[in-house]
Amino acid sequence: MSSFMSPQETKTQLLGLLKAHFGYESFRPGQELAMDSVIAGRDTLVVMPTGGGKSLIYQLPALILDGITLVVSPLISLMKDQVDSLAKVGIPATYINSALSPQETEARLEEIKKGKYKLVYIAPERFYNLEFVRALGEIKVSLFAIDEAHCISQWGHDFRPSYLRLKDAVKLVGRPPLLALTATATPEVRQDIVKQSAMVNPELVVTGFSRPNLQFGVLPANDSAKVEIIMQTIESLSEKSGIIYVGTRAKSDELLAIL
Repeated sequence: MSSFMSPQETKTQLLGLLKAHFGYESFRPGQELAMDSVIAGRDTLVVMPTGGGKSLIYQLPALILDGITLVVSPLISLMKDQVDSLAKVGIPATYINSALSPQETEARLEEIKKGKYKLVYIAPERFYNLEFVRALGEIKVSLFAIDEAHCISQWGHDFRPSYLRLKDAVKLVGRPPLLALTATATPEVRQDIVKQSAMVNPELVVTGFSRPNLQFGVLPANDSAKVEIIMQTIESLSEKSGIIYVGTRAKSDELLAIL
């Protein structure tokens, strides 16, 4: 990215990439502020609800930053899906995780060194591998993105000890700007994310947890009343599809017969 690009030119370029790759005309709340911070080289902590567009906050800047954007994700099962989805919209991305053989990992690292990819997804446990860390030292990392960042906090609901190594991993790749993203972080967890990842004066972007398309309710009911409530709920829906959770397989068969 040119260091002489003005903020307005940067925004225009990001909007162009948004339209070209994803078909959207404008940013969602919080996305532009977070991307401005990332492009400016600031550490950034983003709290947005699921479906709020957190991924775009690193995917679009990755296309105009020099080097690669490293994305740490605990969801190995979803990495391939994410990479395949990006390939479909013309964004060069790959992943490195335990599903690959040592030979495949080495081959992908060579491709990364040659500049074939702009986004590289990795699992946090990968930083236990010293050979992998040394190989990363030969690659220019422009942004270090931590997805599901609440996993770094022992106050969070999904703590993973491997996330505690990330503050050292960031140093090993040249201490690029940090971007931490999560949908679930109380003020205490946010403070812990900043502390445990060693963020420096981070920009905080919080758009809230509200999902206007979701409704929650609790009704006390015995077994027979539950069935009646389910039937009333189904009949009130304009689209007769949904998911019903039950406690046992026998209960699912029983409810299926009733429906």
